[in-house]
Amino acid sequence: MSRVGPRPPTTPALVLLRLCLALVPSSLSMEVMAPPTVYALNGSSIRLGCTFNSCYRMEKKQFSLNWTYQECDNCTEETFLQFKLKIVPAELNRFGDRVEFTGNPTKNDVSFTLHNVQLEDEGTYHCYVMNPPDRHKGHGKISLKVLTKEPPERDSTVAVIVGATVGGFLAVVILALVVVKCVRRKKQQRLSTEDQKTEEEGKTDGEGNPEEGTK
Repeated sequence: MSRVGPRPPTTPALVLLRLCLALVPSSLSMEVMAPPTVYALNGSSIRLGCTFNSCYRMEKKQFSLNWTYQECDNCTEETFLQFKLKIVPAELNRFGDRVEFTGNPTKNDVSFTLHNVQLEDEGTYHCYVMNPPDRHKGHGKISLKVLTKEPPERDSTVAVIVGATVGGFLAVVILALVVVKCVRRKKQQRLSTEDQKTEEEGKTDGEGNPEEGTK
């Protein structure tokens, strides 16, 4: 019977390393960052943040943005905010004029603020971003929870300090990963373009040779 040795201890550095590896982009698609869950007090205003990373500058003529609302997991998504050369609020009676776009697409920020939050505003908010020549659409989603009273305050000074330290380190790591990804993506697209040109030139030469032989 085989014996299983003791598992190596999990250190904070190992946990941090695993977290960094989990943040490594698994594909060449655009990354969209949004908090998984946001809590808002009934009657207050809440900003639902959504930002994106792209290897290419945002061009208004090609850039597109859609914010949708989904009441339940099996419910249909309803579009309430779009960007087509400019921000276009969609007609959705659920929110009326309570939606305000507070982002800046040129700075990779497509957030919006929901004013006078109501209990029925609970649900999932989807953020879809497309920034050609990126070939894939980015997607982020936020689950909004509405509270009827404020939660009790807690002394979180230590947690804030630790979170700020770890968060700053992770921000540097993520930035480095994005730069590496962008370099690789542009190199792949350049090689793909060169291969396509070579193939087209080969076809042209193949079509010209028979004519030369008949002369």
